[in-house]
Amino acid sequence: MSALDVGLPMSFPLGDLPSSVTVWEVGARDGLQNESAVVPVEVKAEFISRLAAAGLPIVEATSFVRPEWVPQLADSAELIASLDRVDGVRYPVLVPNERGLDRALECGVRDIAVFASATEAFAQANLNRSYDEQWGMFDAVVARARGESIPVRGYLSMCFGDPWEGAVSPERVADAVATLRDMGCTEFSLGDTIGVATPGHVRAVLDALVARDIDLSGVAVHFHDTYGQALANTLAALQGGITIVDSSAGGLGGCPYAKSATGNLATEDLVFMLDGLGVHTGIDLSALAATSVWMAERLGRPSPSRVVRAMQQSVEQGEGS
Repeated sequence: MSALDVGLPMSFPLGDLPSSVTVWEVGARDGLQNESAVVPVEVKAEFISRLAAAGLPIVEATSFVRPEWVPQLADSAELIASLDRVDGVRYPVLVPNERGLDRALECGVRDIAVFASATEAFAQANLNRSYDEQWGMFDAVVARARGESIPVRGYLSMCFGDPWEGAVSPERVADAVATLRDMGCTEFSLGDTIGVATPGHVRAVLDALVARDIDLSGVAVHFHDTYGQALANTLAALQGGITIVDSSAGGLGGCPYAKSATGNLATEDLVFMLDGLGVHTGIDLSALAATSVWMAERLGRPSPSRVVRAMQQSVEQGEGS
């Protein structure tokens, strides 16, 4: 197939936006962990290599979870060993506990993330811990990692709503982020796990963080597009001072412990918007879209990304003319 180099946006900047945004790519971990079938390790490794070659500065590679929890990621050690790394690209991994950290360190990993919950119900469902108990588990992981000068990202799920508890207050989210900060996390990702956030809600959460003296330069947003709000919420976040955005190539992923959570914000949809706003990412949109088409072919279904589908259709129409 021809390179997907058609349909690129014209650039018309808006005020009150950052000049550049760091895209944290989660497709190889958060996306593939939700596949019903296990993707071969060599396909995962090539997927990650293609993402890095397209200009993604951070490609989250895998998670060192127990295989019976997420069998799709049981090959994490083999994958890390097989990566063809690009200089300057980060390849963080998720670790759920100290045993996961042990395994990651044995593989030479120097960039990790932990995954906390802003709510009691999801802490119980996802971590088998209470809201309060989860912090003790993460504190040991973060302390050990920081003792070895390893940066730790703190994911926080259910920041905008919980399927069991309902509404989650911005102040509760700020309390949880402050706890992660105080234990030593260097970056924080606010997860809209079930995709219920709206732009005003996003700004309210950011305001609550600022009120707790949390530096927004280390805060990322992680939106799901369940109700079609992910791009609108991203724009609101950027206008509120956020410069790090999580996304998943081709819109892969969801959450295995929250069945109402559909796919992540597609990286292509995000980059198309940012390119059109004149916000620098360093990502080659055509190469990225071609990578998602390649992966979709291996998964046996079309990419859910609107931009990928539109660019692919333009190429096919051009070839048929």
